[in-house]
Amino acid sequence: MYKKVALATDGSEHSKRAAENAIKVAKCTPNSKIEVLYVVDPDKVKSDVLSNWNSADIEDKRKKRLKDVERIAQQSGVSYEIKILHGEPGSVIVDYVNKNHFEIVIIGSRGLNTLQEFVLGSVSHKVAKRANCPVLIVK
Repeated sequence: MYKKVALATDGSEHSKRAAENAIKVAKCTPNSKIEVLYVVDPDKVKSDVLSNWNSADIEDKRKKRLKDVERIAQQSGVSYEIKILHGEPGSVIVDYVNKNHFEIVIIGSRGLNTLQEFVLGSVSHKVAKRANCPVLIVK
């Protein structure tokens, strides 16, 4: 079905459910691979630095956000690779996915931003509109 799967994650509960779905999709096709995309947003880095002056603490928080997704992938036995990207998440994900010819993108419906609790997240909305491949948005 899909051999080249992109999983956009930010460590939120929705993205963990997206990871579970990405694994189900990847298991449908032998030799498929998931690329786990985590985007470091420069706007959030500034606030992270202000609230956590120790750069090691910031790095630990990022690793913790990816830990659950990585654990799920390891336990499943599916081939995966983690890519850390930098920039505005929606645009960076779309650009990376389109340039690297992914067959599907899987993303949570909402991320860690709690302001948009009742609407589709701005990142998932942007990816769905602009990606050149199918996009699975997981609630």
